[in-house]
Amino acid sequence: MTGSFHFVVARRRPRRPRRIRRLWRSLAALLSPLALAVLVTHPASSAESEAPARTSTAADGGDQVGGEPIESMVVYGRAHQQLGVATAASEGRVAGADLELRPISRVGELLEVVPGLIATQHSGPGKSNQLFLRGFNLDHGTDFAAHLDGVPLNFRTHGHGQGYLDLNLLIPELVESVDFRKGPYRADVGDFSSAGSSFISTFDQLPESIASLTIGEERYLRGLVATNLPVEVGDLLFAVEGKTFDDPFKLDADLLHVNAFAKWTLPVGDGTLRASALGYHAEWTSTDQIPRRAVESGQVSRLGFLDPDLGGETTRVGATFDWQQDAEDPIALSTYFIYYRLKLFSNFTYFLDDDVNGDQFAQRDERVAWGARATKDWTPDLLGRPLEIQTGAETRLDAIRDVGLDRTVTRQRISTVRRDDVDEWSGALFGEAVWSPFDWMTWRAGVRGDLYVFDVDAREGTGAFTNSGREVDGLVSPKLSLALRPHEHVELYLNGGGGFHSNDARGTTIDIDPVNGESVDAVDPLARQWGAEFGARWQPSSRLHLTSTVWWLNSESELVFVGDAGTTEPQGSSRRYGVELTGFLRPVEWLAFDATYARSWADFRSTPSGSDRIPGAIESVVSAGATVTAGPFSSSMRVRHFGTYPLIEDNTQRAGGTTLVNLGASYDWDFLRLNITVVNLFDSEDSDIEYFFASRLPGEPAEGVEDVHLHPVAPRQVRATVTARF
Repeated sequence: MTGSFHFVVARRRPRRPRRIRRLWRSLAALLSPLALAVLVTHPASSAESEAPARTSTAADGGDQVGGEPIESMVVYGRAHQQLGVATAASEGRVAGADLELRPISRVGELLEVVPGLIATQHSGPGKSNQLFLRGFNLDHGTDFAAHLDGVPLNFRTHGHGQGYLDLNLLIPELVESVDFRKGPYRADVGDFSSAGSSFISTFDQLPESIASLTIGEERYLRGLVATNLPVEVGDLLFAVEGKTFDDPFKLDADLLHVNAFAKWTLPVGDGTLRASALGYHAEWTSTDQIPRRAVESGQVSRLGFLDPDLGGETTRVGATFDWQQDAEDPIALSTYFIYYRLKLFSNFTYFLDDDVNGDQFAQRDERVAWGARATKDWTPDLLGRPLEIQTGAETRLDAIRDVGLDRTVTRQRISTVRRDDVDEWSGALFGEAVWSPFDWMTWRAGVRGDLYVFDVDAREGTGAFTNSGREVDGLVSPKLSLALRPHEHVELYLNGGGGFHSNDARGTTIDIDPVNGESVDAVDPLARQWGAEFGARWQPSSRLHLTSTVWWLNSESELVFVGDAGTTEPQGSSRRYGVELTGFLRPVEWLAFDATYARSWADFRSTPSGSDRIPGAIESVVSAGATVTAGPFSSSMRVRHFGTYPLIEDNTQRAGGTTLVNLGASYDWDFLRLNITVVNLFDSEDSDIEYFFASRLPGEPAEGVEDVHLHPVAPRQVRATVTARF
């Protein structure tokens, strides 16, 4: 073998001496347009605006004395009254102490408030998390839709993965609540939502301004300032965050992460206008998954690496305008603009395809996206009972001007596999009606119609001309839900409906495989999914909340990650079914518990028994947490476990289970708070993710070696945060 590739098992990447200077420069670049907009449109008022008292739409989880709330009351979103509100057992809201006290190691773990969802990482700290829910290896979001203040966060026809969902743009302290749903049972959400969806809401005004500094092992440094700024009209929230981190792996991550967010809220006409802007930029070096045989032979350590030049950089800038009418039958209008760029370097197979240069490749994505949405509510009478109707329309255009795949060496391009320009437009009409013919019965019926137009211009690569084209597709998705309340503390639910996920636009027009030049079949633009569930909810008080759900979901086409190609390929139809149990208990004022158990089964319907398992489909999830609040002291411990799962279709190779425990504790003095977080408390050496595919290391046969490839969980880390409130 003639390749010059070599192992580096203990060397740390030379540290860039001007890291802090780079951080400040990046912050200045992000803040400049935001600051200009603030100064031009909202000159500072000399009068201080009064900070609002903290209110949460979550729920009242505490007691009252003499009709007045206890000042130190701790509010848990999981205690929110869902009886008579939710139309499925798998719906819920998390807010208040559930978010504030939760110990997390990375931003994407905020989604683990969704019962049964797992967020892992198979690469560096700037890349999107890998998600698992309801028997789906969601990769980076394929069948899970997330929204921030109403704006969809998933990217379609993305350079790295369909439905790519990157939550690193979030500032956790600004999140007021997370609403979640599972299954395709609601008409107001379409693409990527069949496994589940979440709706992340930020504060209009912070309960109090904060400035915090976090230090931790491996040169973890994070600074945050978030404040309510005085303005003459309306309310203005502004936050800026900067973070650097080297990661505990042998290869320094050299993370540079900067984030800025502004939100202006003011009354306009008979409604409320919310205008927000965000800017996010990150650069990092990553340690990707490594073959188990290299670890077992001692060629590389468990925390080691094989290619020192992996990682990437990403930028996202966006603006959102949302107006909601304050009326009995309101109108809501919103629009958003996004600029996004990603360049990602990976190497999964090392020297399997190219024994001279290696298999490193770069994925790129650059786009501008625009979307708009309008809804109107009505409440007529039907047989003497109110009929709640919502109708709506939404549209979105992604103008992608550089999405592609390059072969690279040390992050330098040596050839282009393919490069495309893509315009992807979608429009949808939807409507829902909710009617309770009796106090103990509620029907929700809905329908959604989606239309997609894919326009692909294949600019470079094998088959560039023939892979261009235009495709149009649409579908109609009916929804139906029934809620029965046989007892004041019990509710039963039956839900069913159709959903879908869109496929990568490039796959809908492809004719020639740009990697090998062979003829291939195009995929359907939209993959239909049908699901149903039966559930029950018991909530005798705000201190106790139990749910149970039995569900199933059939998919017309499955998207499966192919490790040796670094791509996600459409597979045959699939079916999934499972059960979920969740509980929340607050036996005394200062103590709260929550727990989730989820079990699922997943297989391909179009393949023979014995070779029909879906790789990466996690079968069991257990999560639990305990929170203590006693005066100025608070603490939260969380455990999260997912069991073994198949790595290949015949189930002969399985991943090991993973268990992690995180601990957080804080103490308050007047305007100061000290928080200590211990990530991976018991120093688990389990894997964040495992795959099974062929790769080739120096000296191995040309066909490579099939093996488990893993990315370990990070070892125990301790972080301390000092927060000043003002």
